[in-house]
Amino acid sequence: MDESEWLTGQFEAHRARLRAVAFRMLGSAAEADDAVQDAWLRVSRAGAGGVDNLAAWLTTIVARVCLNQLRARTQRREDPLEVHVPDPIVSPVAGVDPEHEALLADSVGLALLVVLETLTPAERLAFVLHDMFAVPFEEIAPMLERSPAATRQLASRARRRVQGRPTAPDPDVARQRAVVDAFFAASREGDFAALVGVLDPDVILRSDGGPSRPRLTFTLHGPEQVATQALASSRLSPFVYPALVNGAAGVVVAASPDRPLFVMAFTVTDGRIVAIDVLADPDRLRALDLATLR
Repeated sequence: MDESEWLTGQFEAHRARLRAVAFRMLGSAAEADDAVQDAWLRVSRAGAGGVDNLAAWLTTIVARVCLNQLRARTQRREDPLEVHVPDPIVSPVAGVDPEHEALLADSVGLALLVVLETLTPAERLAFVLHDMFAVPFEEIAPMLERSPAATRQLASRARRRVQGRPTAPDPDVARQRAVVDAFFAASREGDFAALVGVLDPDVILRSDGGPSRPRLTFTLHGPEQVATQALASSRLSPFVYPALVNGAAGVVVAASPDRPLFVMAFTVTDGRIVAIDVLADPDRLRALDLATLR
């Protein structure tokens, strides 16, 4: 076996982990795949001569590619977005596609990705690599051109931001689904009190309407605001398809059997909804095939 074949085999052996790193960095399965492919092109050109720890080296390359993408995103946005919901991974209720299982391990729900979107690129890199993949700060610091102590502070700031928001759903998807079903039953019946009853006192709803639906980009706080919005929306959305959204209980709401209006991801903790994240951007919803959910 020559060096090229050996390197190809080693990269493939690490691909799942590299893709998981990229997904947590970028919040998009498609962008994660592009980042891993970009990393492979760099690896194949450079070769692995003199590399002592191949896994760490490959992780560093993917992380640098993702960091560049995050910085480019920040520069393209003239105004910071009030809410940005990453592209969700929508699956039938029967289960997540095996291709996406590794991406969604460790409860990487949509709520967590939404919070990660609020971090600076440097904070996100430090937090993802250290807290999610146990990469030492001494290895992360050179990527950011900072000292290990400064990199530790970046991760600490990010950790406080993440821990201050509801991001981790109950592990039992059936229990999640029961609460989500109760939410929609109350919405259909116009039962405001029942709606409030399934919402956590600190519930947050984040909606991203994209450039073409700016009025649907907003954040609501508290059971009363969220319940009021749910009652108003239920009258305009006759079709609700249960789904898994990033591995957790969610739905796709549609105006017709072939026209999705929203993807809604629910974070359910201790029997109550603590967060609802809504993608309402028609440009990003266009690729969603409702037939796979029926």
